[in-house]
Amino acid sequence: MISALSHITRLARAGIVFAREGVFGAVDPALIPPPALLAVKIARLIERKNAQTGPKLSRALTRLGPAYLKLGQFLATRPDVVGVAMARDLENLQDRLPPFSNTEAEHVVAASLERPMAQLYASFSPPVAAASIAQVHRAEIVKDGVRKTVAVKVLRPNVSAQFRRDLGDFFFVARNAEQYSAEARRLRLIEIITVMSRSVAMEMDLRLEAAALSEMAENTKNDPDFRVPEVDWDRTSHNVLTMEWIDGIALNDHKRLAESHVDLPDLGRKVIQSFLRHALRDGFFHADMHPGNLFLGNDGRLVAVDFGIMGRLGLKERRFLAEILLGFITRNYRRVAEVHFEAGYVPAHHSVENFAQAIRAIGEPIHNRTAEEISMARLLTLLLEITGLFDMQTRPELILLQKTMVVVEGVARTFDPKLDIWKVADPVVREWIERNLGPLGKIQGALAGAGELGKAASGLPALATRAMTVLEQLETMTRNGVRLDDETIAAIGRIRAKQTRWRTIGIWVIALTFIGILLTVR
Repeated sequence: MISALSHITRLARAGIVFAREGVFGAVDPALIPPPALLAVKIARLIERKNAQTGPKLSRALTRLGPAYLKLGQFLATRPDVVGVAMARDLENLQDRLPPFSNTEAEHVVAASLERPMAQLYASFSPPVAAASIAQVHRAEIVKDGVRKTVAVKVLRPNVSAQFRRDLGDFFFVARNAEQYSAEARRLRLIEIITVMSRSVAMEMDLRLEAAALSEMAENTKNDPDFRVPEVDWDRTSHNVLTMEWIDGIALNDHKRLAESHVDLPDLGRKVIQSFLRHALRDGFFHADMHPGNLFLGNDGRLVAVDFGIMGRLGLKERRFLAEILLGFITRNYRRVAEVHFEAGYVPAHHSVENFAQAIRAIGEPIHNRTAEEISMARLLTLLLEITGLFDMQTRPELILLQKTMVVVEGVARTFDPKLDIWKVADPVVREWIERNLGPLGKIQGALAGAGELGKAASGLPALATRAMTVLEQLETMTRNGVRLDDETIAAIGRIRAKQTRWRTIGIWVIALTFIGILLTVR
């Protein structure tokens, strides 16, 4: 079909960009199937002369545009898919693109909010930051006769259409990979692209980011160490987000922090404990807590910005996290292993004892050591090796949580090189466990369970009726068999023939593309 040819053409172009930037030269030949080795050798013939230096993959993804940039940033949170070394390289991928003009931004704002700019803002500056999906302007509003500075985030024009096209290409690759590769099915590539697609869709509706800000503001209103900017809902829509301007010190501005005589070790504690409190207590956390998104306010509290990427954890995942952390803190590796099995993350045919032994291999080397002595890359490597060894299926929400924890610890480490994450985490974890898994938590859980049982009991008559219907249908199928009419069989044949034909055409298109490149080079 035509759409398959479109996907293949765009992917071939992406392949040429990867080849020009030397990406294929960074791939371990031992990991490449023999039939693909020739294609890689051909691709390396067109490498740019200076492609051997610098972050090759990051450079290629930036050249390919916003969707590929986001793919790289998303894969940086998935070391189980791309490997730890590549994930760490992708962490440095800068989400920066040239800004679009003030005139375009003002047109988007006025059209989206359905009011003239003069009625909306007293002033509107050129962009102060530009990323793949949106850019930020500093502006002023007049409220009750007083001027107030605000930040205005404006969506890029036509960015949605470009993302839809490129995400379609990613789905095409994931579907074909899962069809032919058992490893791709284990990594659940389609689900990975689906999660990314959902995340990008939420990022491109700035009302949802405003809602995340509002939800976190409610969750943290009594927190002594953390707050978020206030949303101006009257000047917020699908394409525009207006919020309080933050005048604090960015956590990546080490010079200003030093000049302000900030208690840096205490600042590191605030970063880690705030994140853990949000993840455990609220089940809702900022999943992009790099230093550029964190500020130290004038009142001494942390202020987070850019709520485009958020993480959620259900009660089951929070219990899993709390017990895992407590298990590492107390060195109870048997309990850590049992929690994995109770949560269903490790198939039951594996041995709890063997898994506990593997967990011990991770925990013991890092126990009683300061953050400066712990290699988080090595820790991630061990975790991912165990993931494959014990057939653990990918859990996107836990991978995102794990990745954020690494980033948060890295931020805290810059303020206190001797920080011990386990000691800092201990009070937050124990408080949550006592409240949710202690006597009071068990009573609340029993009451909630009773309510669920009551709901289930009220639905039993309808459930019994549906069960009888299904049983009758199964009995009919058993007696008469499942039959396909001639039209259905013919339709299936036509679909398979089309798939085979377009797959063959796709292979020839890619082959001819590389032959043409080769002839051009020679």
